[in-house]
Amino acid sequence: MSDQVDCTKKATPVISSFAAAYSVLPGIVLCAAVTAIAIGLQMAQESSLGHPYLEAIVIAILVGTAVRSFWTPGPRWRAGIAFSAKQLLEVAVALLGASITFSTIAGSGPVLLVATVCVVILTIVISYTVSRSLGLSKRLSILVACGNSICGNSAIAAVAPLIGASSDEIASSIAFTAILGVIVVLGLPLLIPLFALSEVQYGILAGMTVYAVPQVLAATMPASLVSTQIGTIVKLVRVMMLGPVVASIAYLARGLRTDQPARSSKQKLFKAVPWFIIVFFMFATLRSLSLIPDPLISPIRQIASVLTVLSMAALGLGVDLRVVGQVGARVTAAVTLSLVFLIAVSFCLVRYVIPT
Repeated sequence: MSDQVDCTKKATPVISSFAAAYSVLPGIVLCAAVTAIAIGLQMAQESSLGHPYLEAIVIAILVGTAVRSFWTPGPRWRAGIAFSAKQLLEVAVALLGASITFSTIAGSGPVLLVATVCVVILTIVISYTVSRSLGLSKRLSILVACGNSICGNSAIAAVAPLIGASSDEIASSIAFTAILGVIVVLGLPLLIPLFALSEVQYGILAGMTVYAVPQVLAATMPASLVSTQIGTIVKLVRVMMLGPVVASIAYLARGLRTDQPARSSKQKLFKAVPWFIIVFFMFATLRSLSLIPDPLISPIRQIASVLTVLSMAALGLGVDLRVVGQVGARVTAAVTLSLVFLIAVSFCLVRYVIPT
């Protein structure tokens, strides 16, 4: 009799695991379908236009939001959507560390390195202040500040779960950041003849102001190969700031989380840092030490990219456009003013501070 009881106890966790996996499957499949559409549309842009003006990460939100506008997912879908929006996103952020090497960052030079770090920190402070002055919530202000200052959508997606941001707040910040990101890519090359920028100067300017790495390529490739190389390096420095910034926010803004009790101010920093940030730095260290084989880097990047798009599809499926519309004008103003400040500071640096 006791053996039967023990067997039952042992079987229960297994059954629970299968049940949990089955419960998230429908929602994940739904998000995967939206992801496939988004990636397909990005590929179509690349085929016809040479590069995407709207990346799959943005298209996934738009498609997911469109679906949500006509149909509200029921209980059967919600578990998988929530899993995709949080757990899969955390895995994607952790994998991004494998794309970073400390030697590449150090090779950009101390002046440029310090200047980029200072611009990121200053822009975060200014963007947050502007957003709060316009009446945005603390969470939304943090998302706008991080998105503008570091790497757009990826930064917003990484910070969002740490501050308990809602789907509407995430979608609002990403949507308006993405729109202005496309405008920057199209308009930034016009500054080259207007201000007689050199190839190096323009590369630095693009790397400091454009949100995503693919967008940096799109903004600099029409200029020159030198601009593209410099812009990519500067952009990697900004991406590298994602780890320290997210870790700091995880500790300093921990009181914004509503799904867990506020932590004591005496708590050690490492206890407040999420697991995926620690793994992010572990991957970056392994990559810097050449312990991750080069043939694995491309697959890891692709996996991280697909998981991020999948998470954005989940966020889109949870968006209520009525709520987004209520903050649209203020978010647009906050993102625009923050972006103008970022471009102005970056231009002053390349013109008067950084030797080129």
